[in-house]
Amino acid sequence: MENKNQTKFIAFSSQKGGVGKSTFTILTASILHYYLGYNVVVFDADFPQHSLIKMKERDLEIVMKNEVLKRQAYKQFSTIGKKAYPIIQHKAEGVLEAASKYIDESEIKPDIVFFDLPGTVNTPGILNALAGMHYIFTPITADRFIMESSLVFSQLIQEVIMKRGDSSLKSIQLFWNQVDGRERTILYEVYNDLIFELGLRCMKSIIKSSARFRKESELTTKNVFRSAILPPDPRLMKISGMEEFIKEFIAITELERK
Repeated sequence: MENKNQTKFIAFSSQKGGVGKSTFTILTASILHYYLGYNVVVFDADFPQHSLIKMKERDLEIVMKNEVLKRQAYKQFSTIGKKAYPIIQHKAEGVLEAASKYIDESEIKPDIVFFDLPGTVNTPGILNALAGMHYIFTPITADRFIMESSLVFSQLIQEVIMKRGDSSLKSIQLFWNQVDGRERTILYEVYNDLIFELGLRCMKSIIKSSARFRKESELTTKNVFRSAILPPDPRLMKISGMEEFIKEFIAITELERK
């Protein structure tokens, strides 16, 4: 039986770009690290763009220039007594070994390591990296092309990678992102039935669609939603659905309560 104190290896992964895998990596990491007391590390293995590395650099620059955000950051880090979580650049090939080495050498053992992985299974090392995850979360939207790609990807993970003798993967979870309240409920019911028929799992919580949820650090902003330095604004977190998502995420991954 797995020790629940073991560091969890988790990836938001998809074969379709633009569905939010990097965004959810940052959102979830920031909520868990800054709000809920978990120790988080992120490996940005999405070569060559490494968007999370660039996001953190941009966030740091903006926070230092925005007096409101600078005060928020100072209060936050003084209260929680720890630094921003590290984002480490790497390629998919060898990223598991790099993460294990980091954990072994860390004075404070991380509770979770998030991996932002490339969006194609043709990338060298990607299949081994996916097999080394404990949990994979795949965002989906009610778009036929995205659904087809996501379902094929999820079936590949479940039917091939999870059945490998050396796989650490416990489950792959799909979840609805960018849900527009004006869309027909029956459309989601049809898709949910299809997911169930394919033997796949879909989370109950959904993430709503709004331009406000894409708000990043800016020179004039007073609150943020997506940031590597600050957690999302509590009100936006609640109305977006991230609050319920995090509760379900913690239950699925069997993270110990802090």
